[in-house]
Amino acid sequence: MASGDRSSGPVHTSSDGPGRESLEHVYARVRPAMVRLAHLLTGSVDMAEDVVHDAFMSCSPHWSRLDLPDAYVRRAVINHAHSALRRVGRERDKATRFGRAVPVTVVLPDLDETWEVLRRLPDRQRMAVVLRFYEDLPEADIADLLGCRPGTVKSLLHRGLAA
Repeated sequence: MASGDRSSGPVHTSSDGPGRESLEHVYARVRPAMVRLAHLLTGSVDMAEDVVHDAFMSCSPHWSRLDLPDAYVRRAVINHAHSALRRVGRERDKATRFGRAVPVTVVLPDLDETWEVLRRLPDRQRMAVVLRFYEDLPEADIADLLGCRPGTVKSLLHRGLAA
């Protein structure tokens, strides 16, 4: 096989069991969907790329033990997006306290007015709306991912849809 040729099937590493997809194969297969999800959650293409990269890096040490790698990666992307938004909020708060402006770089996708509405929502409302209607998750799963009660998710969804 020439050095530029790639096999179309999964590549197994020594730590992968039989029939288990390698990290590289799953990365190639699910990365675009995870970047879209992270972009919707964070509102930034650059932050979404970083979130997905960090999520895969955090999954790699545990890869050989994962039963459902796609679900694990999705959960990691959501957790990393949540952490990234908290970090940005802290930086914004710090800049406000010390009188410095924080440059906000958000690359807007070429989408319809739905994106404009999503962008204006507070972070938790946007996350709840995206997880419910883009990822089609039930409220109980969203509550688990956001670390809140199902009633809070209902409230976030109601307020997000009213905006």
